[in-house]
Amino acid sequence: MLIVADENIPLLDAFFGGFGEIRRVPGRAIDRATVEQADVLLVRSVTNVNRALLEGSKVRFVGTCTIGTDHLDLNYFQQTGITWSSAPGCNARGVVDYVLGSLLTLAEIEGVDLTRRTYGVVGAGEVGGRLVKVLQGLGWKVLVCDPPRQAAEGGDYVSLEQIIDECDVISLHTPLTKQGPQSTWHLFDEKRLNQLRSGTWLINASRGPVVNNAALRDVLLEREDLQAVLDVWEGEPEVDVALAELCVLATPHIAGYSLDGKQRGTAQIYQAYCDFLGQPARVSLGDLLPAPWLSHVTLNAQSDPAWALAMLCRGVYDPRRDDADFRRSLVGNVSEQRAAFDVLRKQYPSRREIDGLQVRIEGDAPELQKIVAALGATAI
Repeated sequence: MLIVADENIPLLDAFFGGFGEIRRVPGRAIDRATVEQADVLLVRSVTNVNRALLEGSKVRFVGTCTIGTDHLDLNYFQQTGITWSSAPGCNARGVVDYVLGSLLTLAEIEGVDLTRRTYGVVGAGEVGGRLVKVLQGLGWKVLVCDPPRQAAEGGDYVSLEQIIDECDVISLHTPLTKQGPQSTWHLFDEKRLNQLRSGTWLINASRGPVVNNAALRDVLLEREDLQAVLDVWEGEPEVDVALAELCVLATPHIAGYSLDGKQRGTAQIYQAYCDFLGQPARVSLGDLLPAPWLSHVTLNAQSDPAWALAMLCRGVYDPRRDDADFRRSLVGNVSEQRAAFDVLRKQYPSRREIDGLQVRIEGDAPELQKIVAALGATAI
């Protein structure tokens, strides 16, 4: 059996080595010749898997170690009987940590109190839903927009127009859909960007084309009152350098790149493949994840809550380092910039997740206890 896999997928040997030969290929280099004799194809979001790639191949199982599926032609899979699986929620915690770190940076720059802002979360799936729980757990005011979920479940959702009118912070966590009444392609176009209230912070850690990048660049040039954080870009790995320079934080699509999230994605696809074969899973992620380098933290009851929140979040992950690395890569010609984008992702340093922390609070401190619980850390 031949398994063709994106070289950036971790733990391939541990999870898939027992099934057959593994051929590692750069994700953007996977082509028809690469997959022609493959039985299994394992990818990430940089590889478009469709008829043009798979027709005439032996592939019967496709796994993407990512939340999103916009790079997969699911209609073609259905027509040809190809079994597929994604890894929903695998990197959700990492994205939440990225948003928290971004909020801390923005608050520090502008000198504002995060507890006094109104937050709008657009898209309440695996990532957005988890972010909402964290923000609400902190006691912050949150409005949520998710028309498909509202139509299916009802609930306390608001319109996108209300988000734009009332929120100081807007964080985008939608899938990328290009057709239908709920299309998210250029959801934030020139018109909506110009409607943002003064002082709005816009964070996009979903898919690049959810925001019209050219329009955002022009709006940021005209409106110094707006602040943007972008982890995803139209045309990746090519980036609008002028737009990146206007962002408070700019990063190369790494919001969900925690070690836990990447390895969790592989584990989920492994489980799906075992189900496809009709055999039990014999490898467990719990046996493979290393211990986090920061695991135990002690807080005194007199600790300032705002300081404690920043310390707990930044102690695990601070996006300013990734921003600095990315900005240093935006030199040379376009070809060099594209290559640097992928190198930063391929060589991304190990990063853990905030909910892996164990926190001891010395003394009675209800506000600190609330913060620890909201972050998903373990109180000891």
